[in-house]
Amino acid sequence: MRAMVLGEFGRVENSPLKLKEVRPPEPGPDQLLIRISYCGVCHTDLHTVEGELPAVQLPRIPGHQIVGRVEKTGERVSLFKTGERAGCAWLYHGCGHCRFCLSHRENLCPEAKFTGYDVDGGYAELIVVPESFAYKLPENFSDEQAAPLLCAGIIGYRSLRLSGLLPGEKLGLFGFGASAHVTVQVAVSQGARVYVFSRKKEHREQALKLGAAWAGQPEEDPPVKLQAAIVFAPAGQVARRALEVVDRGGTVALAGIYLSPVPELDYEKHLYYEKTLRSVANATRQDGVEFLKIAGEIPVKTEVQIFPLEKANEALAAVKHSQINGAAVLKIS
Repeated sequence: MRAMVLGEFGRVENSPLKLKEVRPPEPGPDQLLIRISYCGVCHTDLHTVEGELPAVQLPRIPGHQIVGRVEKTGERVSLFKTGERAGCAWLYHGCGHCRFCLSHRENLCPEAKFTGYDVDGGYAELIVVPESFAYKLPENFSDEQAAPLLCAGIIGYRSLRLSGLLPGEKLGLFGFGASAHVTVQVAVSQGARVYVFSRKKEHREQALKLGAAWAGQPEEDPPVKLQAAIVFAPAGQVARRALEVVDRGGTVALAGIYLSPVPELDYEKHLYYEKTLRSVANATRQDGVEFLKIAGEIPVKTEVQIFPLEKANEALAAVKHSQINGAAVLKIS
């Protein structure tokens, strides 16, 4: 099968991913073999390829926003049938018996495996996935429109939930890429007023079209104090800025897997009055199930820019330099 393989970490501008023919995988007893049609391109893929995340074993095929059709099933599979559409997200497997898995926090499982990180992912024509970690997808989304839902959408939904925002309250979104352009739609559908901070004029305009109440530069003060904020930008100084614009008792949720160092905080200015700064680590399967149901009901509108599989380096570079309005998606087969 064809795949874009990472053999050595490097800047995406230097094209570290190489198109290769690799041996196709075979499903185990509880696994699906999925022929991939589209795979979303995520900031996590960028951090993986450029070597900013620890413990990535090379060679590795990145990608974890996967949509395709079941080509073959293991002998114990009962949830999916051959030919059925299926999705695969970031969380690939959990042990099922640790205290985190047993308390519905499998995203924190010490033995968790992640797609395109611990196991080969979706920048390829085929992938094997445990059937219990695969998703049924809303029928009102095409394959390419469904792909960004499987990470950008799910992690945005979890971040929104962990922010503690209540209906009618005010939410800030810092950075407006693939995840934020979905999250704004979910938040607005739940009655929130959303305030978007982005350096790109095109992204601010897009945010307003998708229902944001206000859009400005990160250093601008919004017209009101906010009850919560989500930081999608992988920059520590943005986390500090978000703490400045949330009101007393507000929460800032950090949605990314990677963040540059957070500058020194002034206790009275940034944290006092019971403000909360919290990370968002991965997502559970239940987050995915809940979000995909909500996305189909709203329905969320994903805006995608399609790249062929062999242009994966260029797609990652476009994500790195904030040149995508919405989400970048690879067309695989």
